[in-house]
Amino acid sequence: MTTAPPCPQCAMENVYQDGANHVCADCGHEWPMAAAGADEDARAVVRDANGNVLADGDAVVLIKDLKVKGSSITLKMGTKVKSIRLVGSGDHEVDCRMDAGSFMLKACFLKKA
Repeated sequence: MTTAPPCPQCAMENVYQDGANHVCADCGHEWPMAAAGADEDARAVVRDANGNVLADGDAVVLIKDLKVKGSSITLKMGTKVKSIRLVGSGDHEVDCRMDAGSFMLKACFLKKA
C-alpha cells in the first residue's frame, strides 16, 4: 500500500486517492498525484539499436537503408547524423537534419557513433 503525502494546504495526513488526484478529507483540498514538473524529468529514456542511451546532440549512424515515405529518397545505411534532438511526439523519437532534409527517425534504426 502506498502512503499519500500530507495535504499541502492544511498539513493533515488524512488523505485519500480519487482517480488521478489526492483529496484531503479534512479540508477538501484536491491536487494531482503527479507533480507538474515531473513529466519532463520522467521522460522516457531513448535507447539505440545496441541499447545505448541517446541524448540531445549525440551523433548516430543508420544501421539499415530507410525509404522515406511519400518520396523517392532512400537514406543509406552507414550515414552519420550529427546533433540529433530527442522528441516525445508519436512513435518516432529522434528529430534530425541531413543533406536530404529534416527527418524524424525511430531509435531502433540508429546506433550511437
